[in-house]
Amino acid sequence: MLHLSERQLRSWERLDLVPAADTYSFRDLIALRTIAELRVRRIPLRKIGRALQSLKQRLSEVRDPLAELKIFSDGRNIAVRVAGQNMEALTGQILFDFDTAELASVQSLPPQPPPPPRERDSEAWFQKGLFLEETGAPIEEVVEAYLQAVECNPRAAGALVNLGTIRYRLRQFKEAEDYYTRALQADPNYPLAHFNLGNLYDERGDLPKAHQCYATALRINPRYGDAHFNLALLCERRGDVLRAVHHWKAYLKIDSTGNWADIARRQLEKLRVALLS
Repeated sequence: MLHLSERQLRSWERLDLVPAADTYSFRDLIALRTIAELRVRRIPLRKIGRALQSLKQRLSEVRDPLAELKIFSDGRNIAVRVAGQNMEALTGQILFDFDTAELASVQSLPPQPPPPPRERDSEAWFQKGLFLEETGAPIEEVVEAYLQAVECNPRAAGALVNLGTIRYRLRQFKEAEDYYTRALQADPNYPLAHFNLGNLYDERGDLPKAHQCYATALRINPRYGDAHFNLALLCERRGDVLRAVHHWKAYLKIDSTGNWADIARRQLEKLRVALLS
């Protein structure tokens, strides 16, 4: 379909531009076509790789830039369409909104001003909360850091999600739900918030709501392996064997190694036997 040779595909795999695979989904074809179009414009493979790494770092909610974003070039620069604007992939500079063919003549806008001091303070408190969690500090200190982050910026979705997760672990489900809901009000496209809310509903036994949350997380990020894993388990509990098989296979395509992959394979085999019996 894309007039690519196996040698080209293997080369792209070795550079981690695309995952190794024997078969390709429609999303995979979109990614392959994007690379092919960049190569037609003589963009070096290593430059493409650096641009993809840059996009993953700048856009934390994007797992697969090639399939999730509109990436294009004029033969010298690599640009991406984000929130209605063109951005230079390597530097993050905003570009004037010209057609792709005119990309060579665009000028970058001045760097965006730093965030207001309160947002900087919020991020500092959030990072402190993460550090305290990682180093095993008392839970009261961790909670205080995240609360300070939210006080500085009420839309600090990451701090709200982490506060919700702390309450979830303490089995304070009402408080956890409130924090997750506030996080989604701040950022409706935050996959982790949808996923964690799904875990909460799953723990409560509200399978329809849990299913909806996991499905929403996957709609935002189709390569969210944990959401596929939990949906597979949930579908099994609801007796939806075919959907469970679909999600187990999707999970293994994303993560084919490790203990969780072994569990997925065992579940798949169990379902296969059940379908044949």
